Amino acid sequence: MEQIGFIGLGIMGLPMAKRLLEAGHKLLVNDVSPERVEVLTGLGAQSATHSQIGQECGLVFTILPNGGIVQEVLFAPDGVAGSLAPGSLVVDMSSVTPNDSKVCAEKLEALGCHFLDSPVSGGEPGAINGTLAFMVGGDPADFDRAKPYFERMGASAMLVGPVGSGSVTKLANQIIVNMGIAAVSEALVLAAKAGADPGRVFQAIRGGLAGSAVLEAKAPMMLRRDFKPGGKISINHKDVKNVMATAHQLDVPLPLTAQLFEIMQALKVGGHMDEDHSGIVQYFERLADVVVESNQTGEGT
Repeated sequence: MEQIGFIGLGIMGLPMAKRLLEAGHKLLVNDVSPERVEVLTGLGAQSATHSQIGQECGLVFTILPNGGIVQEVLFAPDGVAGSLAPGSLVVDMSSVTPNDSKVCAEKLEALGCHFLDSPVSGGEPGAINGTLAFMVGGDPADFDRAKPYFERMGASAMLVGPVGSGSVTKLANQIIVNMGIAAVSEALVLAAKAGADPGRVFQAIRGGLAGSAVLEAKAPMMLRRDFKPGGKISINHKDVKNVMATAHQLDVPLPLTAQLFEIMQALKVGGHMDEDHSGIVQYFERLADVVVESNQTGEGT
């Protein structure tokens, strides 16, 4: 089997890399956290520097906090790109701007190498369970090369268009997901303030038109007061910031997303950035002076 490089073993990357190991792939791994690297070396992976990964792997996956870090990992003097052989493929699964992805692709193309931007949706549960969705931008031949690995880490992978298209799709995804969480938050806060049991309200509406993956995933967490992160507010705050930056470049007004960004700014000031984005409900609770809790103990709560 082809030896694979995997850089970035955070809340998403670690379980994704585990799935590749479980499928029998040989991995060279790197992360800023020695403890996370040790988890994978204990499962059979090999720890390596960025330069070693570039030298020894023709296929490299990255999933990192932002576009600046991606470029540093790839193009620093001791980075991956300096030792990549021509024909190698880098697949960046980070959530970055389309411009970040295009810059990486251009620099790698100058070295005779290939690039896919392939952000993911599904959060930590999707990474653990192998149900992630990959949104991919790049050349069809490169997509075909990476697709078997996407299928081992997730449930679906779609080539949307040329480089940058995957990142655009993730930005659109993040608008819908985070706006959906905010809408669920407002609705359950209204129910609680009106004296209705938010858990029963959730059970009553989940089978109708208001039903959604966002409602199913996040309403129960709100009702349990369980804000252990599967998708941190800090990561989504960064993503929504990227949405606004891209929209401004394109002269696309996004008034609702702009307000959502300010809601996240308020949560940042309040010290909630390391919580799951279901914790957005706390902003609306504070406005209404009410807490979303339920006496309902049935399925989904």
